Amino acid sequence: MTDTTRPVPSPVAAPAGEADRRQRAAVERALAEPTARRTGRVVLGGQTLAYRVDAGFVPVRSSTLGETYGEPDAAVFTTAYQLQAQAEEAAPTQRAVCFAFNGGPGSASVFLHLGALGPKRVRVRDDGGMPVAPYRVEDNPVSWFRHFDLVFIDPPHTGYSLTASEAARRRAFSVDGDVEMLCEAMRAWLTRHGRWGSPVYLCGESYGTTRAAAMADKLCDQGVALAGLILVSCAMDIQVLEFSPRNLLSHAVFLPAFAGTAQYHGCLKGAVAESPDAARAAALEFAQGDYLRALYRGASLGAAEQGRIAARLAELTGLPRPLVEQCNLRISDMRFFSELLRERGQVLGRLDARVAGPLGTDRRRDWEFDPSIDALVAPYTMAAMAYFGGELGLGGGGAADACERVYVPMSSDAHKAWNWNRGEAQGNGYTCTSPDLARAMRRLPHLRVFVASGHYDLGTPSSATDWSLDQLEVDASVRERLTHRYYDAGHMMYTREQDMLRLQADLAEWIAALPH
Repeated sequence: MTDTTRPVPSPVAAPAGEADRRQRAAVERALAEPTARRTGRVVLGGQTLAYRVDAGFVPVRSSTLGETYGEPDAAVFTTAYQLQAQAEEAAPTQRAVCFAFNGGPGSASVFLHLGALGPKRVRVRDDGGMPVAPYRVEDNPVSWFRHFDLVFIDPPHTGYSLTASEAARRRAFSVDGDVEMLCEAMRAWLTRHGRWGSPVYLCGESYGTTRAAAMADKLCDQGVALAGLILVSCAMDIQVLEFSPRNLLSHAVFLPAFAGTAQYHGCLKGAVAESPDAARAAALEFAQGDYLRALYRGASLGAAEQGRIAARLAELTGLPRPLVEQCNLRISDMRFFSELLRERGQVLGRLDARVAGPLGTDRRRDWEFDPSIDALVAPYTMAAMAYFGGELGLGGGGAADACERVYVPMSSDAHKAWNWNRGEAQGNGYTCTSPDLARAMRRLPHLRVFVASGHYDLGTPSSATDWSLDQLEVDASVRERLTHRYYDAGHMMYTREQDMLRLQADLAEWIAALPH
């Protein structure tokens, strides 16, 4: 019997040259679109400020010698709020301007834009849980627009931003290439809007701090001296945030955050249960002493000493002592997320450990989702799309193509494809941009740095940030220009109203102390 079944042909990918032509054409169309422009007003500190908001693309031009040199490698989407002068006043072209972006890598800037900084914000729940739809923006009474004009940048392949070729895409998905592209986008924006006379600030969150630290030094090479750098939930030293074999440091620097979280959820007993501060302080003392020594010794640690360390870890983390011993005294973040509230049938949030979500009925130990980030992505995305299409007018007139594109709040493709190496390095290695920050602070005598950390952030714990900042190669006179403040929420501390108010007040105090 003859088999007459024919295989279904697989889709044929376009040749590389054809794909690049399509990508370049898409970038050129984006850059040709008129900027969507609107005006608005916001009341900040009892004062009504009029602003103009521009939403559109700026070019990132190729710096590679060859036939595409000087042509756009990417179209980067920016949303900018600029103070509108009164009729009798000159345009405020010397007002400070702050460029802001989130992290991931692979995140658009919508979270900082509509979370804390912009004249509009998305209202979410103080406890970190998911609010009920519909999701919409409202006036932000503590917007950072009070202090400077704001430009929100979506890196390539986040938001509406895109690249012109596969080579440009690979460059965008790398530590150094990303830094170069965003520096170029900033320079293009400053030129287009005539703002080279303004003091320039950077604000990055999470991987955005990895990026911002390197950009501070790179911009200095390009003749741009930053006035200030704002780092929210630091991730400059990836090594301390990764639980990988033989990386002992992460277990120690995460321990204070584990202890504070366990206290919050009522999982501790005795003196360490009295307050989150007490739990964190006890864990820090233990981590910096006996715990690090025990991890260093490994198998040479005696049985009695191993038992003592395990007992103390159990007291500080709220985890059962047998589990701690089974982990060989090495408690990873994923283990902590899945085990702390297992008896309650819950899994912890990573970016905000105040939040917990339900385990499946099989109680698997796989950490399948982060209930804290899931509580925010949809509200921010849906509110942003309504705001972009409604108040900003994206999708009307000549900007229709921009609205019809898929807005990407978080790109898993970018995250998975990211090249974490720097320079000519190949193979294994941890990304580290804190030397860039230290060098920028040494090069720029007026550069001041403000750092914000959330106590319940288990993605970039405040204790890990403390360690990273303590390692900066700067002397005491330079270190005086560094300010670190702590808040009682998670990675995005501004989602909690009280912390949002404190963050704005701390920022205002920091700005008031800047040299003028």
